[in-house]
Amino acid sequence: MINTRKFLLTTLLVPLGATLVVAPTSSAATPSAPATSSMAADALAFHSPEAALDRVAHPLRTTEPRGGVTDLRPFGAMVGDARVVGVGEATHSSHEFVTVKHRLFRYLVEEKGFRTFAFEAAWSSGVRIDAYLTRGEGDLKQIMDEEFQGTYRWWNNAENRDLLQWMRAYNVKHPGDPVRFVGDDNGFAGPGLYDKVSTFAAASSPGLAAQIAELYRGLRPATGAEAYVNDYFSKPLAERKELAARTGRAVDLLMQHPGADADAHAWALQHATAIHQMTTLYAFDWDNPQDIPAAMAYRDRVMADNVAWWQQRTGGKIMLSAHNTHVALKTYAPASHPHVQGEFLRERLGAGYLSVGLTFNQGSFNAFNHDGVPERFTALPAAPGTAEHTLDKVRYRDFVVDLRNAPTVARTWLAEPHTIKNIGATYPGIADAPRIRLAQTHDVLIHLEQVEAAHMLN
Repeated sequence: MINTRKFLLTTLLVPLGATLVVAPTSSAATPSAPATSSMAADALAFHSPEAALDRVAHPLRTTEPRGGVTDLRPFGAMVGDARVVGVGEATHSSHEFVTVKHRLFRYLVEEKGFRTFAFEAAWSSGVRIDAYLTRGEGDLKQIMDEEFQGTYRWWNNAENRDLLQWMRAYNVKHPGDPVRFVGDDNGFAGPGLYDKVSTFAAASSPGLAAQIAELYRGLRPATGAEAYVNDYFSKPLAERKELAARTGRAVDLLMQHPGADADAHAWALQHATAIHQMTTLYAFDWDNPQDIPAAMAYRDRVMADNVAWWQQRTGGKIMLSAHNTHVALKTYAPASHPHVQGEFLRERLGAGYLSVGLTFNQGSFNAFNHDGVPERFTALPAAPGTAEHTLDKVRYRDFVVDLRNAPTVARTWLAEPHTIKNIGATYPGIADAPRIRLAQTHDVLIHLEQVEAAHMLN
């Protein structure tokens, strides 16, 4: 048997963590390897993966979002015609991972026509944030405080606030061509979703409205997200399964009643689907270890479904932000996460989906300790033999590299399994550091020499 709340903290809303060497304070940065002459680099490229990667890596001028973006043009070429670009992170709460994503999104919006930021957060959170970004509805601080609770609390940081403020400012200047925000996860379904479905049902017919109201009886949240989820898991498994059956019947009813407005029907049906996604996820037996892989595969499929639905519905291009585990083309942890979001998206979109992994050599991050208390941890420089140890030998401090076009020596190294940092919401995680084959896992890699813990807002 497992402790449900601890498992939720560790894996339900985040991927498996990894065991690292941890120190109480940050260590000094390890200098990058000096550049070699082109003749020496040509020779070394046949013998070492870091020298081969050195030839095709492109330096990042900065990890901060302000200023010019000309150094990101190589990244733009790597993106090509992709409609969805999944950008990962090796921790959920490090400053540079958020600011690099902010910088990439700004570039993709301004230079590549992207218009949506998809986020590893609840669908209902995305609806509320999108209303703020596009119409100025609500107060950003209140929204973040109320939506980013529980394991989602790591999103409530100054770096994400800065990103959302930039998006809002962009929309004020471009009201006819706004940037959008979507939450693709199913860890919570907020009250706004129930209200939107009920409003559509009432406009469709009194009979449908009454049926929907009965099916949703007792489900609409009247407390904060964290308290709601805790209370939900106190229900017996049989009751949780019945609730999932009821929300499934609500989806079926809506499908049979399209109403007069096709667009309004499509959105109401998606909101009802998001409610059903939450109740279905929580109808798995989280106290049975044998049920966990199926639950996690369902969750990742839902995230992919929601991103694909948004892309098809809006027709726009999306940058997807999630942990490396979720954006990967091949799972980091097959035992617990047999099939992940990036795999589902590649199956759906083919080359229209691009996976970008983010790695780091050393630095700090925020996570829950094993008592569930938020804490700041520090990872020492990567040990020899790990993926990051080799990546950090590339001459640039921070860089982006297309793994698909690497020289032969690098491709050989990328095809071999190497240990990599993979830190979730709780640290240390419940599994050892994964050994992955980068060539199978990501299309593009961004490596940062050092990161610092994100600045939490509560």
